[in-house]
Amino acid sequence: MSEVAEEQVEIVWQGRFITVKREGTWEYVGRARNIHAAVILAVDRAADGDHVLLVEQYRMPLHGRCLELPAGLVGDDTEGEAIEIAAARELEEETGYRPTQIETIADFSSSPGMVSETFTLVRATGLVKTGDGGGVPGEDITVHRVPLKNVAGFIEAKRAEGLFLDVKLLLLLGAGLLAA
Repeated sequence: MSEVAEEQVEIVWQGRFITVKREGTWEYVGRARNIHAAVILAVDRAADGDHVLLVEQYRMPLHGRCLELPAGLVGDDTEGEAIEIAAARELEEETGYRPTQIETIADFSSSPGMVSETFTLVRATGLVKTGDGGGVPGEDITVHRVPLKNVAGFIEAKRAEGLFLDVKLLLLLGAGLLAA
């Protein structure tokens, strides 16, 4: 890794959740207050086969519905919140499934040319159905429990319906894309 001279970071604007920064001639967006995100690969191993949980919700920046892996903010209400606790809370809130195990996979950057935000990808297993999910009031999340063997077709059908697809869905499609 090469060393880069530190330049002063100017806060152009800051809200409750995001901060717009300028560093030299570079402008980018980051999370405020050291908040970061957990993205959850929730695998339901059941008698009827292995399934993955996906969520669909309206995303204001896109002005449309988006198909995604469940995800949520870590530390937005509780400073120093552990990734595993936040991921379990967000998964249950969004999907109605509580995991018995959370395994950290790795940290990733979603759009490193524009956003300093990173997210931690976790795998949730040992899922127990506790409710309907749907998120907190105003989120209007639709939960999809998709057989792993049908993921590519399901995602393609949602794309054909006009939904946006979160780039993190490539985790589920990667091997199929390489085979094409």
